[in-house]
Amino acid sequence: MARLLRPRSVAIVGVSPEPSSFGGAALANLERFGFRGEIHLVSRTHGEIGGRRCFASIDELPQGVDVAVLTVPRAAVIEAVTACARRGFGAAIVYAAGFAEVDEAGVRDQATLAQIADDAGMALNGPNCIGFANYVDRVALSFERIEPQDLRGRPALGIVAQSGATVTSLRSAALAKGTAVSYAISTGNEASLGIEEFLAYLIEDEATRVIAIFAEQIRRPARFLALAATARRNGKALVMMHPGRSARARESARSHTGALAGNYAVMRTLVRHAAVVLVDTIEELIDTATLLVSCPAPPTAGAAIITNSGAFKGFALDFCETIGLDLPLLAPATVQALAGVLPSYVARDNPLDVTAQGIREPQIFGRSAEALFADPGIGSLIVSIVPGGPVQAMDKARSLLPALAAAAKPKAVAILGDEMPLAQEFVAGFRDAGLPFFRSPERALRAMAHATAYGKMLVTAQRPPPTVALKAPPPPSAGVIPEHEAKPFLAALGIPVPPGALVRGVAAARRAAMEIGYPVALKAQIAGLAHKSDVGGVILGIGDEAALDRGWEALAVNIADARPDLALDRVLVEAMARPGLEMVVGGRRDPEWGPVLMAGLGGVWIEALDDFRLMPATLDREAILEELLQLKGARLLRGFRGGPAVDLAALVDAILRLAALMQARPEVAEIDINPLVVYPAGEGVLALDALIIAN
Repeated sequence: MARLLRPRSVAIVGVSPEPSSFGGAALANLERFGFRGEIHLVSRTHGEIGGRRCFASIDELPQGVDVAVLTVPRAAVIEAVTACARRGFGAAIVYAAGFAEVDEAGVRDQATLAQIADDAGMALNGPNCIGFANYVDRVALSFERIEPQDLRGRPALGIVAQSGATVTSLRSAALAKGTAVSYAISTGNEASLGIEEFLAYLIEDEATRVIAIFAEQIRRPARFLALAATARRNGKALVMMHPGRSARARESARSHTGALAGNYAVMRTLVRHAAVVLVDTIEELIDTATLLVSCPAPPTAGAAIITNSGAFKGFALDFCETIGLDLPLLAPATVQALAGVLPSYVARDNPLDVTAQGIREPQIFGRSAEALFADPGIGSLIVSIVPGGPVQAMDKARSLLPALAAAAKPKAVAILGDEMPLAQEFVAGFRDAGLPFFRSPERALRAMAHATAYGKMLVTAQRPPPTVALKAPPPPSAGVIPEHEAKPFLAALGIPVPPGALVRGVAAARRAAMEIGYPVALKAQIAGLAHKSDVGGVILGIGDEAALDRGWEALAVNIADARPDLALDRVLVEAMARPGLEMVVGGRRDPEWGPVLMAGLGGVWIEALDDFRLMPATLDREAILEELLQLKGARLLRGFRGGPAVDLAALVDAILRLAALMQARPEVAEIDINPLVVYPAGEGVLALDALIIAN
């Protein structure tokens, strides 16, 4: 990786003197960056370019060049990579497209490239990439024009994306905001090196504080999650955008990079709990990443807002509630401090509207900021103001800059007025001080909301995983496990189930019902029938023997009508449970990301309203409770309209047991308890039905 990203010698293969050519552009970048290492050129048609000798082939180059920039056509790539391996190159960059993103032949050729590189111990960037820019060591191996920048020891943003155009846009946006960039890397099709390898490098890079990631697929999820843990330990924030929620977006990923889309919901759940900041838009990606570069310690408490617009104050209250950014009430000491700063008619609350008095007394802005920063309940500050004319704007800036620059807490400046021109001196004052500067208050607030969520995620991620005293038994069989086998399995896990008996024939059903006690339920038990209710395979509320006879007959008719290919040979007779709050809980083993848990309200809630939460199988009791209380129907858990609060402790315990099972028994592919009835506090839970799929 060092020979690729920090080379001491570079060969440009397929170079030509035309500045618009890929090879000519790569050479121009090296010269523009003042690259101090050796530059070798390979061209079949030119003896020299710009006074530099050109070799006729790769085989004529010195042995052991660090990196080859291959600007050759797609048809010549395999031959060129093979030649680089023969000459002991440390790395190669392949610009050419037309590989796995196109067709099966491209998939095979890309695999060949990877095999050649891996056998030679050679780092391969691409194909279908635009290379990278290393601003730390002043190396740009890309065919797009890149201007050097001086980091001047500033903390910097690293950028990694599978899409070259996205790398360009993110890099350009960061530099335009005045944020230093350490590396901007396009990974392309990732034949050999993927996002994970570049992340591992940047996480250890001293100049890089935050890494912005645009990933169309995480190809090695376990490796990625391990790197996220390393990033947390190293104090490096990872901010990622990952398209793929829609079917069309997943198809786009296949056609663009040859990536195979994974389970987006599972990815999002596990990545979020690994303290990776996952954003939904490109604006949020650049805004959040650049904001976090400016604040080494992300906030965990809510934000304060200073404005000079009463209308914006009202908007901010609504908008922050929508995006989940808490605006805490001010401490009494802060209110008292503001009383010495503001006129008596100004409401001393959050958001703080200093009114038009700021025109006459611009010092109000800075003194108010100092008071808000001193409040222990405030984690960050956003200043969102109408600047006024050039003189007024500079008065506000001179008041704010010392207070903002001196504060350790995260802060941002957002100027109202959209694209209204601002004096360069005004903008430069904030950016030269390293302060995040926005022309959109919504973007500033969203970025701070993400930064605050990140601060909270760090706290949660640092908690040790729970220990559950559980000896998980092996699944009773493979495939779809019928309910009568699943229920004893749950009971062995410590999850209560109703009393029941498996019977053959109505006479045996009568005897079982007498022993269990009416009312009972009849449930068809047929191998391969995963959803009994869909075919009329469940008869509830049977109160006596006559009703049981009728129910047995109805059960047989329902199965025969719906699934004549199935034989009803066994029936589970089970005690009817008393009513309670119905939940759905379960676990699923994603083939790429591993186990994940699910919990939601039962009935129509989970399907009609998508009211469920996905969780990693490593969450502790407190974190599981936090997830449950984020359900749309969470008020039902706490007691709603006179109803009792449910036994949350027993519900969390059942989820913890499923988590322990999913971690201890990899052969369990899926488990679904629907419904799990939760009774009032202190009265426990009861699993009424279960579906288990085992390998």
